[in-house]
Amino acid sequence: MSTPRIMLIAPAFHGYAQSIARGFELAGHDVVLHEYDRLDGVRAKVRHKAMVELPARLRLTPDAGVAAGQVTAAAIRAVRPEVVIVIRGDHVDDEVYDAMDAVGARRILWLWDEVRRTSHTEATLDRYPQLISYSPRDTAAFQAAGRACLHVANAFDHTMVPAHRTQSNGILFIGARYPRRQQLVEALAHAGVPVLAVGRSWSRHPFDRARTWEWRRPDVRSIRDVPRMRGYEMTAGAPAALNVHFDQDGFTMKTFEVPGVGGVQLVDRPDVAQYYEPGTEVLVFEHEAELVELAQRCIHDDRWGDRIREAGQRRTLAEHTFVHRAREVAKLWG
Repeated sequence: MSTPRIMLIAPAFHGYAQSIARGFELAGHDVVLHEYDRLDGVRAKVRHKAMVELPARLRLTPDAGVAAGQVTAAAIRAVRPEVVIVIRGDHVDDEVYDAMDAVGARRILWLWDEVRRTSHTEATLDRYPQLISYSPRDTAAFQAAGRACLHVANAFDHTMVPAHRTQSNGILFIGARYPRRQQLVEALAHAGVPVLAVGRSWSRHPFDRARTWEWRRPDVRSIRDVPRMRGYEMTAGAPAALNVHFDQDGFTMKTFEVPGVGGVQLVDRPDVAQYYEPGTEVLVFEHEAELVELAQRCIHDDRWGDRIREAGQRRTLAEHTFVHRAREVAKLWG
């Protein structure tokens, strides 16, 4: 089976499934993408808040992660794929598995988060002869338990290198507001370093406060969510962009996006050295004082920053795109 028809079943999260699908297409594969939880339009999003998230908040239902659109067995039977790659996939029902069996599809589960953050059980994992994980620890644990698991890191969609940069004088953070992320963003602000936080959990807009079920916000400069490409333009034009991993052991998508778009990455993981050369392609900090020092130099030393941008982007485009990851995955059936 050299070039099988692939069906990619994935959440719509920030368009990353589309980037993965493009990676397979550019690697020479026939891919059909099914985004099972896409919410198109304000009405659909409000309905999901009222019918799914609110009952979960009130503990009337088990959780708020149930797919909005659901994976349908009919879609699988219509496509008749030879390989089905399910991303996350902890809300797939028996009818869908039966449909995969009926068309004779090879099943692969791709976990782009630690398994503990999903509702997968031993029984649901048993449904897949092959697992893929971005987490080295999960990969090792799965393999020790006798499961076939391939470690595949996150990546950057090279078709989305921005044509324009949005210039700014502040350190940029784009993403959800977790405690360690907030601590570091506030540390920069308190040290007098210009910083901008982007996202619904930072924004003071009433709609964002309502949709995150939280009114209080940190005392830092912030704006609302921006489209992914707009975020890339801002990242490329900022003196540096912050990447904080919280309690993850796999590397975030941002690890590859920031240098991929031509940005300077401030990352909290010395072991990023397995992908990039610290000090040359990315900047690593291990404590707040070091972050502040590096951030200030990024703001005041453009030429130094530009050398890091260029080196990081070269490495990303040469080794860390979704095309590279698609080729790794394709070895499972090649």
